[in-house]
Amino acid sequence: MKRRKQSFLTLGILVVAILIFYFNGTKQIYGNDEASIVKVINSIEGYEDKSIEILEIKDFDEQRIAAFLANNRPGCIEFTEDKKGNYIWRYIEVNENEEFSFFQISPRKMIFVTNNENEIAKMQVDINGQKFEQEFIPNKATVTWAELPQTDNKEYIFRNYKYFDKDGIIIKKFE
Repeated sequence: MKRRKQSFLTLGILVVAILIFYFNGTKQIYGNDEASIVKVINSIEGYEDKSIEILEIKDFDEQRIAAFLANNRPGCIEFTEDKKGNYIWRYIEVNENEEFSFFQISPRKMIFVTNNENEIAKMQVDINGQKFEQEFIPNKATVTWAELPQTDNKEYIFRNYKYFDKDGIIIKKFE
């Protein structure tokens, strides 16, 4: 009889422990929609208390890219799709103290993210000797997707950056 009580007690403790672990265990947060992407970003160390504004979400095969502002600073987060169709984050970047940022999301794709403080209306840069030009809407939070020129070796060399304001005046230049 004593042994039977001990077995029930052990079984009861085991069931309670399993239930506690199941309901309170760490649960994966996926980037399956805008609200869950905000939760993912706020769950990452260093981003817990940041105000997040999702600007745009785009899918490429099994990759999801979300452009956002974190405390009004440009950022980008990448997710990969698992076998169940859920998006798991793999990379995040926010450029502090900037109004205009770009992120290379694949060998030929770039994303430009601006906030409402951005004054850049156009950018020119030489990529592997070819002039690349992109226009932007100043003083507005925007996302611009761009495809880089084709290259034989998938290597890109960027030179001679020029940034122009809405009147066409150079405001920054890097050679």
